[in-house]
Amino acid sequence: MINRLEATRYLVDQLSDEPIIASCGNPKFDLFTAAAKRKSNFYMWNSMGMASSIGLGLAMARPDKKVFVLDGDGAILMNLNSLTTTAAKAPVNLVHIIWDNEQYQITGGQLTHTSGEADIETIARGAGLKQALTVNTFAAFKKALSQIFIQPGPWILVVKTDSSKALGRPPKSPVYIKNQFI
Repeated sequence: MINRLEATRYLVDQLSDEPIIASCGNPKFDLFTAAAKRKSNFYMWNSMGMASSIGLGLAMARPDKKVFVLDGDGAILMNLNSLTTTAAKAPVNLVHIIWDNEQYQITGGQLTHTSGEADIETIARGAGLKQALTVNTFAAFKKALSQIFIQPGPWILVVKTDSSKALGRPPKSPVYIKNQFI
């Protein structure tokens, strides 16, 4: 298992000003903890499952920038259609990272279907996404990122993570988040 915050910090250290869309819950909390002053972070509040759609839209609008989405297993399971739409639109600059701790951690740790038979990489490939990987060690995560940085996407990277408690909380003001991101 990979520590989510450690992986988030590593990712941010590899980037310059590429936008990162962080899904509600732990992806957002960890990104804020890792890089609160980073202007190109967009924090999602109260819209579970929609980071993938927002990231897709941004990647299509800004083909000159690699766009990263930090998502959770529970969130992507709530919007699987975004995977088929991503495959149909196929933006080469989109990197969708899905932290998979096999639970809805924020709402009490209820298990997601990835704790059983559901496999997000297989689902992504079935949706038509050819660049899909699952990693469960930090070394494999780093190796996958090095591949992602040089090969066109869209990419789905499923990262099997621990369930460590997230520490940071970004501001809840949508206006503040929008203005910082713009």
